[in-house]
Amino acid sequence: MATDDKCCTIAPYFRVHEGQLDAFRQLCGRFVAATHKEPKCLYYGFCFDRNVAHCREGYEDAEALLLHAQRIRPLIEEALTISELMRLEVHGPEQELNLLREPLAGLKPQFFVLEYGFRR
Repeated sequence: MATDDKCCTIAPYFRVHEGQLDAFRQLCGRFVAATHKEPKCLYYGFCFDRNVAHCREGYEDAEALLLHAQRIRPLIEEALTISELMRLEVHGPEQELNLLREPLAGLKPQFFVLEYGFRR
């Protein structure tokens, strides 16, 4: 069964530099505060496994994801001074991913195409 869901998720994984975990956690609070009022953000938060941080985030569509990425660019640049981007996944339906491929190309994401499912 095909889906008409337009939701896009992005999953960055950061390896935090040694001695910078507290600073990175403080930065996470700033990311959350900056994102909290975005009306088309479905969920947003950070998870940790020792010095690896993962930001789990979902948006109604590609346009909302791109708007978010533009808004938090300075915070991402700051995060990359105390961590490295290990992996970046982007998930969504093909028509939405096509809107993201070029703008996100510099981050070298792996794109996963949603083919089946639903969203409530």
